[in-house]
Amino acid sequence: MVQTTTARPPELLTVADGYSLHRRAAAHAPALNALVRANLDHLRPWMPWAGHAPDPEATLAMVRAGDSAWQAGTDFLYVLVPDAEPTAVVGAFGLHGRVGPGTLEIGYWTDAGHGGRGLATAAARALTAAVLALPGITRAEIHCDEANTRSAAVPRRLGYRLDRTDAAPVSAPGETGRKMIWVQDRAPS
Repeated sequence: MVQTTTARPPELLTVADGYSLHRRAAAHAPALNALVRANLDHLRPWMPWAGHAPDPEATLAMVRAGDSAWQAGTDFLYVLVPDAEPTAVVGAFGLHGRVGPGTLEIGYWTDAGHGGRGLATAAARALTAAVLALPGITRAEIHCDEANTRSAAVPRRLGYRLDRTDAAPVSAPGETGRKMIWVQDRAPS
């Protein structure tokens, strides 16, 4: 069941250290395509869609589909950009309504060359705050395969709790079939 929400998160979120999350737009498609193509080896173990290099038209179609999802209130997709160079893209982030009522899942990846700087953690922190501020949304989740230790470090650093580890179909070469579900609930008011 896909969660829909009538509320929308901000289209621009300040992250840290001169980076921001921008609502993904058609103007980002060329830089996003170049980033995906440059990071296929980095992404392939964890992302089923990273099995082949997308052409620019496919990336533009994906960006447009993301815009439709934003309008529908099911997914909210962002790119991570340096403030000094807003047409550059160094990562992709999203809020996904695929986990059930009152919950949005945070997904993310960053350019291999930008790893280890805390950018994914800072961006996920900004997204967590945005999610938990939305009316009707009471939980943020982060899902990752048990073997993806770099991805699992993000919710751990943010104080998410490991709710469970579920069996899951293996859909990418690095996966074990054991998906960790990390959660953070809105604090009671």
